[in-house]
Amino acid sequence: MAANPNPAPPVEAGRPPKPGMSRAQKLLFFLTAWLICLMPFLFWWNTWFGRKLSDQQLSEYLHDTKKPRHIQQALVQVGERITRHDAAVRQWYPELVRLASDPVEEVRNTDAWVMGQETAGPGFHEALLKLLADPSLMVRGNAALSLVRFGDAAGRPQIVALLEPARIIAPEAGHIVDSDRPGTAIGQRGLIAKLESASGKTIEVRSPIPGRIQSVAGTGANLAAGAEIAVIDPDTVPVWEALRALYLVGQAEDLPAVVPYERDLPDISNDVRQQARETEKAIRERNP
Repeated sequence: MAANPNPAPPVEAGRPPKPGMSRAQKLLFFLTAWLICLMPFLFWWNTWFGRKLSDQQLSEYLHDTKKPRHIQQALVQVGERITRHDAAVRQWYPELVRLASDPVEEVRNTDAWVMGQETAGPGFHEALLKLLADPSLMVRGNAALSLVRFGDAAGRPQIVALLEPARIIAPEAGHIVDSDRPGTAIGQRGLIAKLESASGKTIEVRSPIPGRIQSVAGTGANLAAGAEIAVIDPDTVPVWEALRALYLVGQAEDLPAVVPYERDLPDISNDVRQQARETEKAIRERNP
């Protein structure tokens, strides 16, 4: 008789065979795996601004003070409906004026952009003028850009400021306990450094603009109150928008802020360089 080429392994004496997973355990395993996959999708779905809101949801979101991102999502969709010339969107115009004084910076910033999409909006022009004095540099800049659509150059200084690096100073004397590296891309309100004051309080130092860290005080540096902590170069998107606006309203004294963007600099696209050249040309033609 021929020998079995694949003999079964011998069973060790006294050791019972390993039991397999029960049906309940298998179901629990697959349910857990499904939830792990589902939760990121649900988070994305609830925070994605592109998800279309019904009129009722839009009204609810505009008043959802507990979730500022809901207000932002609603504002973005109001702006999109304005650009599509949807007459029904006018019912929310009073809400846009109200939200110009919202305590959340990101809401005011988005609101300033949306009001610039409709120059006939009642109260929009006045609300944007008030936002030129907002404590946030980005809100002031967005309001100024929107005012250009109204044919109003009152925010020209705020537009020029969008082209300039943001300089962040120490609110109190202290020493740096942690800081990011120069060259790091940073979002608006992104954490740059931590300052420990003389009283032992830890202060988070955040960027007022999106951009890239040009310089930052290193860990262990001792700083007096008012000393420079960091310099942030602005992101190309607000730079490009500012150059487009100055093409229309810029003056000769704005050229020192415009001309540097014509150079071949890191992180500056050809589109930005070309816009800077066209902006300089337009300003010089207005100011021979």
